[in-house]
Amino acid sequence: MKKKIIAGVVLGVVALTVVLAVILKPEGGSVAGGGPGKGEVGIIYIDGPITGGRGGGGLFETYTSSEQVTSALRNAARNPDLKAVVIRLNSPGGTAAAAQEISAEVERLKRSGKKVVASMGDSAASGAYWIAACADQIVANPGTLTGSIGVIIQYLNLEELYSKIGVDTETFKSGPHKDMGSPSRPATAEERAIFQSMIDDIYNQFVDVVARGRHKDPAEIRPLADGRIFTGRQAKELGLVDRLGDLHDAVLLAGELAGIKGEPAVVEIGPKNIWQELFAGAGGNTFRKPGWLAIPGREGDGYPLGLRQF
Repeated sequence: MKKKIIAGVVLGVVALTVVLAVILKPEGGSVAGGGPGKGEVGIIYIDGPITGGRGGGGLFETYTSSEQVTSALRNAARNPDLKAVVIRLNSPGGTAAAAQEISAEVERLKRSGKKVVASMGDSAASGAYWIAACADQIVANPGTLTGSIGVIIQYLNLEELYSKIGVDTETFKSGPHKDMGSPSRPATAEERAIFQSMIDDIYNQFVDVVARGRHKDPAEIRPLADGRIFTGRQAKELGLVDRLGDLHDAVLLAGELAGIKGEPAVVEIGPKNIWQELFAGAGGNTFRKPGWLAIPGREGDGYPLGLRQF
């Protein structure tokens, strides 16, 4: 009976949320400011951890899929009304491949003639900074947490725990390294070397992207690329950020770079989570989660062997 009551309350809250969204949502589109013919600036949101695939979070979690963002970027490139795009980042990072997919699409967007500005919210670190580095300009709040240029692989060694609770495993494999990262045994010296070679390769790719985006030599970036995080103000002093300001400042900068006279019209072009869809135009940012500061390291959480780039 108690479970039925709880389920009924949850369904009631969801139903009420939908009704309020319909009632409160104003008429018209998502364009704000500016006017016809003045040029538009699109905003693409990246919230939470960045992963590959087609997901995007559920009712009580927020993450961003690379496929959703790349699709939005391609739509922006094809839209003749959009003169510039602001990528709003509230993210601690994510997998390297997902960041690379989005970064590649940002480069294509710039080649289409659009200007791109990265706007940093609570955090824009690691993979999120990888993406930001590809923009024409980066705007951060003074208190934004950014940087964290580096790569990490972690996995749990549960061998002793398994022994204490009487769990034993048998492994049949086609090659000596097929079960690398298994929690039932420690890594061998050769496997540690393999993992480190992977880390070094992705790390060098990361440094090269940042150096190219910030118009610096990789040797200038490496002293800053030891995994540490910076505030937005520190990042600006170090040349990792161009300006200090909020999202509105980033929109104005995008319009300025695109040659738009006056305040540009603003169009949200995705991706959005379920709360943003429900409350679009009715205080839609109320339910936007701030960027997470850490990603739990669990097998099966979307990061192979706990591969997470912070």
